Amino acid sequence: MIDRYDAYLFDLDGVITPTVDLHMRAWAETFDRLFALRGEEPYRESDYYESLDGRPRFEGVAALLRARGISLPMGEPGNDGFESVIGIGNRKNRVFTEVLQRDGIDPYPGSLLLLDRLAALGRPLAVVSSSRNAEAVLHAAGLRDRFSAVVDGVVAEYEGLPGKPAPDTFLRGAELLGADPSRSVVFEDAASGIAAAKAGRFGLVVGVDRGAGKAALEAAGADTVVMDLEELAR
Repeated sequence: MIDRYDAYLFDLDGVITPTVDLHMRAWAETFDRLFALRGEEPYRESDYYESLDGRPRFEGVAALLRARGISLPMGEPGNDGFESVIGIGNRKNRVFTEVLQRDGIDPYPGSLLLLDRLAALGRPLAVVSSSRNAEAVLHAAGLRDRFSAVVDGVVAEYEGLPGKPAPDTFLRGAELLGADPSRSVVFEDAASGIAAAKAGRFGLVVGVDRGAGKAALEAAGADTVVMDLEELAR
C-alpha cells in the first residue's frame, strides 16, 4: 500500500517514539499544580487529547485554559511561572526536558521496522512535529541521521509557519524533501495532524492510534488507521 509513494513524513511523538508518554507526564504535572493553585477541578487525561495533543505548546496551553474558562495573559519569553500562557508552556517544557535527560527514550520497535523498510527503498524521510524538542528527542533515540529534514516547533516559529491543523509544516517538510504532497505519505497520531495532512492534500494519510481513538482519527480524515507501524512494515 505504501511502497508506491515517493516520500514519507512522520509526526514524532507517539508515531516514532513514545514521547507522548513523557509529554503527558509533563503536562499532567504542570496542570495538576496550576489547577490545585487555582482551586479548579483536577487535570484529566482527556484534557490532553481534547486540548493539547498535536498543537504547538503555547496554543495547547491557551486551548486548555479556554476549555476551563480561565483567562491569562500571553506573558513574556523566559518566564516559567503559572501566571501566563508562556510561563505555563515553559514550565511544562522544563519538566519534559528533565525527564528526557534522566530517562532517555527508545523508539517503538514497529516504527523502527517501518523505517528500515523505507530506508531499503531509498525514499526520503522527514519528521514534522509541533514539538520544540524534536531534535533533542531524535538524537536521544539515535534516529536523527535517518531523516533528511526536520520541521519542528523551532523551525515553524523561525519561518512563521502556522501549526497543525494548518497544513503549512507538512507542506514545508515535503518541500524540503523535494516531494509532491500528492505523492507523499503522512503518519500521524493526533487528530489535528491528520486534519493538517488532509488540508495539504497528501496522497495517503495514515492514522496511528496511540490513544486518540480510531473514530477520532477517521473523523479528522485519516485514510487508514493502524495500532502500530509494524502493520505496514510486513
